[in-house]
Amino acid sequence: MNRSTLKIDYSETVKESLDREDSELVEQAFAAAQNAYSPYSNFRVGAAIRLDNGMILQGNNQENASFPAGICAERTAIFYAHANFPESKIRAIAVTASPCGVCRQVLLESEKRAGAPIRMILANGNKIFIFNSVKDLLPFGFDSF
Repeated sequence: MNRSTLKIDYSETVKESLDREDSELVEQAFAAAQNAYSPYSNFRVGAAIRLDNGMILQGNNQENASFPAGICAERTAIFYAHANFPESKIRAIAVTASPCGVCRQVLLESEKRAGAPIRMILANGNKIFIFNSVKDLLPFGFDSF
């Protein structure tokens, strides 16, 4: 048996230290969270995506009494981007919570589809985690084997 150590590349910072583009994306994600429909969990999540053309798209979580019928903020934004701008690549995404496993897989496939890493910014209040690739959040996704 071979043993290996997994290294995850990320940085940790605060909102005030972000550059203008990252700061704008985080603010858009927090703004999107305000419009979330979350009457069951009361947990509002927002996401903002920057496309390669510079456009920013928002998404938020949308719950449903039939729990599996809801959708997370990240997937709302990603699916909107792919449906309306199929030729554009997602360059970065800011999310106001840590993505679930399903969202991580969707993000990983979006990264693979684009042929380029997607910069991920996870914002929790003033604390910010930045990952230069989705692979750092899901190193053994379904495309790994």
